Amino acid sequence: MRFPPHLTRLGAAGALLSALLVGGTISAGPADAAAASVGSICYSDLPSQAHDTLDLIDRGGPFPYEEDGSVFQNREGVLPRQSTGYYHEYTVVTPGSPTRGARRIVTGEKYQEDYYTADHYATFDLIDFGC
Repeated sequence: MRFPPHLTRLGAAGALLSALLVGGTISAGPADAAAASVGSICYSDLPSQAHDTLDLIDRGGPFPYEEDGSVFQNREGVLPRQSTGYYHEYTVVTPGSPTRGARRIVTGEKYQEDYYTADHYATFDLIDFGC
């Protein structure tokens, strides 16, 4: 189980505010190039099934699919580059789909970030729990 719960996370806006308040900087070097291509989405704008998945992640399951919790390799290179095992993926149920569908939550362990993709890893949005 991950701690603290996702509702207490700062999200991208909080990280920016934190950097500004403590006099930090925000770099745009090569390692941050992927992060620049990631959008953001308000928690309240997510489909209800994504809320269900986030709740399951916080509780540690049980998950509806065997693949849930597996390491996400970031082969597409859309998310910020991290070591293997940093990201994990979870299915967001798609009503009416006979398969897992294309929607996923991908979590990052160290910074407790959560990303949503509705198009099977082509694009990602960092979930902002503050809106």
